[in-house]
Amino acid sequence: METTVIKEKRIKLWITILSIAIPLVVAMLFGYKIPNAEPLNFLPPIYAATNGITALLLIVAVVAIKKGKQKLHQAIMIGCIVLSLAFLIMYIAYHMTADATSYGGEGIMGYVYFFVLISHIVLSIAIIPLVLITYSKTYLGDFKAHKKWARYTFPIWLYVVVTGVIVYIMISPYYSY
Repeated sequence: METTVIKEKRIKLWITILSIAIPLVVAMLFGYKIPNAEPLNFLPPIYAATNGITALLLIVAVVAIKKGKQKLHQAIMIGCIVLSLAFLIMYIAYHMTADATSYGGEGIMGYVYFFVLISHIVLSIAIIPLVLITYSKTYLGDFKAHKKWARYTFPIWLYVVVTGVIVYIMISPYYSY
């Protein structure tokens, strides 16, 4: 039987690998365009909606756990992870088939947009290990550590998905369809 220490070391290794590999792969694929591919212009509103749904579910999951509904909380959180993966796949697919869209706003709104965008990107990278660590604590049965990590993971994840919707709303007038 595998000891908890061995499981934890294996999980930490996978978290490290995924936390490095996912942003690198996304960056590489973001720069690659599929030759002669029809742009998947229908995806941005779908993946923005996916972020919005994830935001709502994160809040519902917190309410569920505060009411002692652990199974519901766990199911919702797995759903949030799945939705975040679906977002990532759609985001990559869109950017592999379509040219980047530049923000066309001016003045103070340009600064607001770039602040939101940059903070969103930086925290979307940081959230990967946070979600994986928080989830792994539950997998290992360390609910005290899970709760401790969730205090940081939840607000950052919520910020990432909400700002994803905000970025979409701010840039959507400039998409070429």
